[in-house]
Parts: sequence; C-alpha cells; structure tokens
Amino acid sequence: MKLYGIRNCDTVRKARKWLDDAGIDYKFHDFRKDGLDSDRLSHWEQSVGWELLLNRRGTTWRKLPDEVRDNISAQSAHRLMLDNPSIIKRPVVEHGDTVSVGFDADGWAERFKH
Repeated sequence: MKLYGIRNCDTVRKARKWLDDAGIDYKFHDFRKDGLDSDRLSHWEQSVGWELLLNRRGTTWRKLPDEVRDNISAQSAHRLMLDNPSIIKRPVVEHGDTVSVGFDADGWAERFKH
C-alpha cells in the first residue's frame, strides 16, 4: 500500500495514525517534497476522475484567479495538480489495483481488514 499526501496535512496525519494504530504496513510519499509525475496523476485520474482529485475546498483553490477556476477542464486540472500538488485532495491511497481519495476511518476499517 502506498499513501500519497503532504506531511503536514491534518487529514494525512489522521490517516497515517490510523494505519499505524491498525498495524497496516504502507509507504508514504509526500508529493510536495518528493514530487508527482504526470503518469501517476493520469493513472489516478483514470481510476477516480479528475473532479474527485481536485480539492475545491482548500486555500490553494480559493487563491486561484476566477478565470482559472471558472474554466477548469480535465486538461487544465491535470496541469494545475502537477504544478500545485497541494490542490490534490488527500490522502490518495494505492492499494492493490485500487485508488482511493480521502480518509474515512469506518470505510478503511472495512476495506483494509486482515
């Protein structure tokens, strides 16, 4: 399992603590520090959709010019997420062949039970 996010994100911290407490082995990738490549992002977009990946609630989104926000498309969202990984909803988890976005303790308990 690989968990992608930003180290200082509260939701990522909660997710990592949950995984640690549950004794689930995972690798953490800080996409702000360690980067994010276009192929990986494309895989996520194909798996869950760019709309789900794009965090429209955060400060990064709110700081964008209205023109950018009003004319967002799959192509422009891809470029925006590569240039500003903090705009990606977190955490992104790759587990087996699946990709998920966000943290839900109850959902994770069902999904990752041994």
